[in-house]
Order: sequence, then C-alpha cells, then structure tokens
Amino acid sequence: MSLKQPVILLVIDGLAASTARDCMGFMHALCEAEQATIYRIESALPSLSRPLYETLLTGITPVNSGIVHNAVVRLSNQSSVFSLARASGLTTAAAAYHWFSELYNRAPYVPERDRFTDAPELPIQHGCFYHLDQYPDEHLLLDADWLIRRHRPDFMLIHPMNVDDAGHRAGYDSSQYRNAARRIDGYLSHHLPRWRERGYQILITSDHGMNNDRSHGGTLAEERQVPLWVIGDAFSHDPQCSVRQTEICGLCCDLLGITGHGKPTATGMLREAR
Repeated sequence: MSLKQPVILLVIDGLAASTARDCMGFMHALCEAEQATIYRIESALPSLSRPLYETLLTGITPVNSGIVHNAVVRLSNQSSVFSLARASGLTTAAAAYHWFSELYNRAPYVPERDRFTDAPELPIQHGCFYHLDQYPDEHLLLDADWLIRRHRPDFMLIHPMNVDDAGHRAGYDSSQYRNAARRIDGYLSHHLPRWRERGYQILITSDHGMNNDRSHGGTLAEERQVPLWVIGDAFSHDPQCSVRQTEICGLCCDLLGITGHGKPTATGMLREAR
C-alpha cells in the first residue's frame, strides 16, 4: 500500500477523553466494527487552544514554538503540515476557527478578507474560517464538505468549536458539555462515511479537554487527556501503539507521502508501504 493518501485532520475543540468515551456512540460503533481505532493521548502544556493548534500542525511544543497563550497573534515560524504539503505540490484546505488563519496564512485575521479564502499562494489555499465560538458545528461540517467536494484537497483540516464553547459555559461535568459531544458524534455519522468513500484517511482528536471551573490550561487529567481516532486502511490499527500529540503532524506528513519532513512520528501507527 502506498502511503501517499489524502488526509483529513478533524480537531474537536475542548473534547476530553472521558467525555468522548462516554458520549460518542457512533465513533465507538466504528471501533466495535473494526472500522476505527481509538487511542488516548495527552496534550502538551499549557492546555490552551492556540498553543496546541500549533503543536498539532507543527509537532512543536508551546514552550519551543513561542505560542504559549491564546493572545499571541502572529504567524507561526515553524514548518507545518500546510507549508510542507504546499512545498510538495499538494492542495490544502481548512474549515476552522480564525486562529488557524492567523497562524498559517495572515495575521491579524480580517473577516472581510480572510473568512472565505481562495489563495493558491498561501499555506492554507482554500478556507472557510469563522470567528464566533458558537458558530454551529453542523454548519462548520457543511463548510468542510463543500471544500472537499469543490477542491478535493490532499490535506483538509476541520475544526468545530461547540464542545469547547459548551464547556466554558457550563463546565466539564454538565449536561450541556456532554450533549455537545453527542451532537458532533451525530453529525459525524452523516459525513464520515462519505469522506471515506472519497478515499480520505481520517484522524479525529482534540487540542485539550475541560475542567469544572469552565476553563482549561492546567494539568488535570480532564484538561490534558484527549481522544485520537484513526480511520482508514493506511493505519495499522494496532491497539498497543502509543502516540503523542507532537507526533500528529508527522503522521499526517507520512500519510501524505511527504519525505524528509523531519517531524517526530509515532512508530507502528501506519502500515508498511508495499
């Protein structure tokens, strides 16, 4: 099997591993049917969004990237999946919160210019970016589906925010937070089968979890432990494998067939090419 595959990285913001375990029935049905495998990973620190977006897309921890809190508004100075994919002649797209646009395209974000991006010269060539935390996940996934159908990107980032928003409003141990996870699970049951039919290898994870103070940023298990599901025939689906958050970038690059990327990657997560 060639490991040059199109990739979707779906980051469900603020989804704790324990909530994913208890509330996301469709995703676990895929695991029971041996169509997906779930792993538990630990976020880098601080367990904050913008720093961990950078970790997921570059493999660099916040203290080394300099993106150490959410108010650092500047372009990344690291190589990312987006920049590496573009250097390899691949097509990129994102349906995501505007902080991704600020990290990899243009900073600061200007909604009139950046909300809908179609710029072949940028690292994220095609984008639907949003700037309200309550932007509906259902709409965001439709944005992603439109980008996939229109542009057929080799690397697609999808980033829904409603789980995190519910956690900030009501806390980790709340019906609002759990039901937000159940809703995104239902939306995924509609979209994932079609994305797989298009040949995508899919990774679904989170940046961080949530606590009962309606925040995150520290070291509690519910703040740091997040799920990682992998779906597709390029993965080994070995339950004994371990993977770190800093290795997600390298895994995406390996799947995309990007050589010499220099990013750490998890051993044994992918099938050997043949």
